[in-house]
Amino acid sequence: MFRRLLIANRGEIARRIIRACDGLGIESVAVYSEADRDAPFVREATDAVCIGPARAAESYLHMDAILQAAAQTESQAIHPGYGFLSENAVFAQMVLQQRLGWVGPPPRLIQLMGEKATARQAAEEAGLPLLPGSTGTVATVDEALAVSRTVGFPVLLKAVAGGGGRGMRRADDEAGLHQAWNEARQEAMAAFGNNAMYVEKFLDRARHIEFQVLADSWGNAIHLFERECSIQRRHQKLLEEAPSVALTAEQRAAVGRTVAEAAARLGYIGAGTVEFLQDVESGELYFIEMNTRLQVEHPVTEEITGVDLVQAQIRIAAGERLWLEQKDIEIRGHAIELRLNAEDPEDDFRPSPGHIERFEFAEPTNDSVRLRVDAAVDAGSRVSPYYDSMVAKVIGWGPDRAAAILTCEAALDGLQLEGITTTAPVHCAILSADEFQQGQLLVGQIPGWDQRSPATAGEG
Repeated sequence: MFRRLLIANRGEIARRIIRACDGLGIESVAVYSEADRDAPFVREATDAVCIGPARAAESYLHMDAILQAAAQTESQAIHPGYGFLSENAVFAQMVLQQRLGWVGPPPRLIQLMGEKATARQAAEEAGLPLLPGSTGTVATVDEALAVSRTVGFPVLLKAVAGGGGRGMRRADDEAGLHQAWNEARQEAMAAFGNNAMYVEKFLDRARHIEFQVLADSWGNAIHLFERECSIQRRHQKLLEEAPSVALTAEQRAAVGRTVAEAAARLGYIGAGTVEFLQDVESGELYFIEMNTRLQVEHPVTEEITGVDLVQAQIRIAAGERLWLEQKDIEIRGHAIELRLNAEDPEDDFRPSPGHIERFEFAEPTNDSVRLRVDAAVDAGSRVSPYYDSMVAKVIGWGPDRAAAILTCEAALDGLQLEGITTTAPVHCAILSADEFQQGQLLVGQIPGWDQRSPATAGEG
């Protein structure tokens, strides 16, 4: 096992990795920008090194500065968390070249899955079901048109280097395809420096469901069931839960087995997530991408399985054989995660940085449920305008979905947060919406929030 591990990230995920290190008896090293000098994760780590000014390009994305910090602190491994450099194959290779442990999959797989068109090909070869679309990239709008005519409109044009909805456009007909082609390529080039595109069939009514996998360097792989991530705003997830009410036990077992076998066949190592769209009409699942890192929503999987995914990542990176078999993994209860962001939902979700004067949650009064808060901040913290706006993840667990919903509602009712505006009202609306409580979820819809009348849209 590693003696000392450097965390190439910040905020909530840095604190989460520090807790995992503490549980394994590993010393943790935080790197931080000047803007984060007084952040909780800096105080909680065993050691901490300032690596640059506030701008991420000069600190959290500064590969050489991070590697210098690892050498300075005699760290033996690096955990990239999520975001920033977590899916950067170049950085992963640099870490390995420094003879450091890399808490993640091999660079070749990061690169393979980062290019969406090649990821589709690899997924198909590994036995995963694909949405109808192009087998690789399409070089011209005429090629995209030919594919679209074959699979049928509507379609999605997607950037091969895309993420977060950037470089992606829907086209409902041939005229719309020409406009979408130009817009998607321009956005992709601006965001990723790569305007290569591919085409997928667009599902009008779909759910977003993803499977968690764990694989070791010895060829063993298991799945830890699925998460439902359909509630999104501008392709960014707002609320996640596990398990999904949309899958039957038979479907869950079959898709999970396929996902684990695919991970082993690919030579995957560590924690990864295979993401699908489910056609609501047919119930069929179709592969869309694989995330080669820990997911923000990993706590809901931890809550229903009892597996510490961050500790598992570290143990696998240290060379351990997978200590769990598929038969050891069971679903216990239901968990829901709310992403609490420092944003004003009444002002088009404008960021709301500032100084947090109070930050408290009421503990559950019912012993049959659990409340977990993974926070980036404490009372007295300052929310910076430089980074992601998420200040905390609120995770409610209960013996069933109804209990998990009530746990989350009680947590928001008891929230005492002063100094910034947050997205808590959005989550209150979602949790109380009939569609959500009945499990009727669709990508592109925010239950309870989208349906507000103009007269109530400005009310808290």
